[in-house]
Amino acid sequence: MYAEVIVDIAHSDVDKIFDYRCDETVARGMRVVVPFGRGVTTGFVMRVKGETDVPPEKIRAVLRTEGAPLTEEALMLADVITGRYRVPMALTLRLFLPAEMRTGKTSERYKTVCVPTDAEASFSDRAPRQSALYAFLKERGEGDAAYLRENFGDAALKSLEKKGLIRTEKRRVFRDPYTGVSGENVARELTPAQQNAVDVVKNCDRDVILIHGVTGSGKTEVYLRLIADILEEGKTAIFLVPEISLTPQMLSQLRARFGSRAAILHSGLSAGERFDEWMRLREGTARIAIGARSAVFAPVENVGLIVIDEEHDGSYVSESSPRYVTFDVARLRARYNHCKLVLGSATPSVETYHRAREGEFALVKLPERINARPMPEVHIVDMRREVRRGNATAFSAALRERLKTCLDKGNQAILFLNRRGYSQTVICRDCGYVAVCENCDVSLTYHSDENVLKCHYCGANYKMPPACPQCGGKHLGYVGTGTQRVVTELRKLYPAARILRMDVDTTSGKEGHYRILKQFASREADILVGTQMVAKGHDFPGVTLVGILDADMSLHFSDYRSGERTFQLVTQVAGRSGRAQEPGEVVLQTYDPENYILRFAANYDYEGFYAHEISMRAATMFPPFAKIVRVMVTGEEEKATLAVLKDVYEKLQAIYAEHAEAFLFFNRMHAPIKRIQNKFRYQVLMRLVDSAVLREVYAVCAAQKNKDVLVYVEENPANLS
Repeated sequence: MYAEVIVDIAHSDVDKIFDYRCDETVARGMRVVVPFGRGVTTGFVMRVKGETDVPPEKIRAVLRTEGAPLTEEALMLADVITGRYRVPMALTLRLFLPAEMRTGKTSERYKTVCVPTDAEASFSDRAPRQSALYAFLKERGEGDAAYLRENFGDAALKSLEKKGLIRTEKRRVFRDPYTGVSGENVARELTPAQQNAVDVVKNCDRDVILIHGVTGSGKTEVYLRLIADILEEGKTAIFLVPEISLTPQMLSQLRARFGSRAAILHSGLSAGERFDEWMRLREGTARIAIGARSAVFAPVENVGLIVIDEEHDGSYVSESSPRYVTFDVARLRARYNHCKLVLGSATPSVETYHRAREGEFALVKLPERINARPMPEVHIVDMRREVRRGNATAFSAALRERLKTCLDKGNQAILFLNRRGYSQTVICRDCGYVAVCENCDVSLTYHSDENVLKCHYCGANYKMPPACPQCGGKHLGYVGTGTQRVVTELRKLYPAARILRMDVDTTSGKEGHYRILKQFASREADILVGTQMVAKGHDFPGVTLVGILDADMSLHFSDYRSGERTFQLVTQVAGRSGRAQEPGEVVLQTYDPENYILRFAANYDYEGFYAHEISMRAATMFPPFAKIVRVMVTGEEEKATLAVLKDVYEKLQAIYAEHAEAFLFFNRMHAPIKRIQNKFRYQVLMRLVDSAVLREVYAVCAAQKNKDVLVYVEENPANLS
């Protein structure tokens, strides 16, 4: 017998089938260890066959098999993704396995357990430890060997084993990533709108259903009811959330309802935890996979439901190769398993809502909050007036007044600012020097906690200079406000208030998000200051005030989605307020109070926003009426990068010349941020009305062999910088 193997080396030169001799224990989908070149590597068995065309003297044998095989569904998905994005098959197959499993850096964990036998037991007075140990085991039924040695002694344990009074067994131990995470299992009666949503999902003839529900309308309870029904049918479910910060909260609700049948998958887990959670799903002991984007590749079989919560979020698009869109993979899985794919959002993406309005997806609306609670009132504050009044702080008079009232009543507040650090830029007031990263063409952000300058693109840290490096001047100033500065100013204004900060700098490690959210939910803090991590999905009954400190931040980016993103962020963060009995308020600070986007958001008018936005996109032929395609060319040597750009552009130009009717726009240029992580960045931008030419675009990029210059394709990129 022979195995067709793809070696686990993501390079186009070896992206092909290699035949190896094998025995009957080798099957399709297995990972195997094989000799390759002068060394040994792992690979994936794509097929087992009885004959080969390779000469016998060139055939080498599979050395051994490793771990659980990939499912038929995984192999199907890998084939489609590889063909769609023109990447090496090995790179795609890696999506389906924890990295540590592929590299052999982690494995199953076992412990030794001692169990009493049925043998007659008697002890002399000179063996009290043996007697106590035996009594302990008889009472408990079993005991961990390590614990028994520590508390009763190794000699007593060995004596009982020698006498045949106990036996030892090896037991599999699963590492629990969130020990103690559990919620209250409250059986909630569905509202008529929620029940209608459940019925539509179950009975409609569409494979994709969009649940458009305002914040606090009970979308999560709809998901949980659907999952419960799926489990009753003996099937599995995949539940995706956009942020790692949301996974512990959602996991607690799933565990409260479904116990250990819920497993979590995300990059914040340790290697062992990720391995064990993956194995629990693969072996079927866990039947609900919850996690961020990569959990769409969870190894569950017989899938009965896939949920993508906050479907509008940009994090559902992979920014590393293969640059897959989570929705596309989820829909492939839904069709393979003949199950429903449910999308949920209070602010659906314009493209998704358009597809629902056009009838491609089913559309269900949850237009009111649970128990008809009112949406929080939004107060738009003109920060231009605040500046004219001499207010140079981040807080308007209206926000300060409402914060004081909120704290006096014993309620909680969330302040949202989508910029971490102390200040956005450090500038010399004498010569105008701005601190810039050596590796990226971006200004550095000052972080007061560590007194360092940080690059938020490459992560480089720089010491804060005591004087201007350019002119020696001592008048260094801070421009722009970040979350650290907000906390500093809040502590001066409200010295008695307990304040938490939630951003990338405070949430490192697996427990980072969970620890902060748990503290705030337990009322151990009065104010939570955070970036977009605090905007989505969280439910804090004590929050009656939300302050949006700079609503304009994402409004004027040179990106066709800037208005949409601003509307989504403002609506989502506003929805954190007033979710319990007491009504909520929102203070929205802006330098552009008449902006139509902010007006739609302040009135929670998604339909009005959508009607305006879709008409603009139709007039200008932007998605969903056309597709934006960007070919990125990046490299450390600018000359070599430009040479590859020239070659790529010429080949793409030939496609453009042949299919001019498919293009609305075609040009090359440097990227808005010309250098990131010491790599020069150039791009060819296209706007297509016919996606058929995409295959040719991918083929041009895949044919580039320069190992020092990376060329890749992005479709409707989430970030055009």
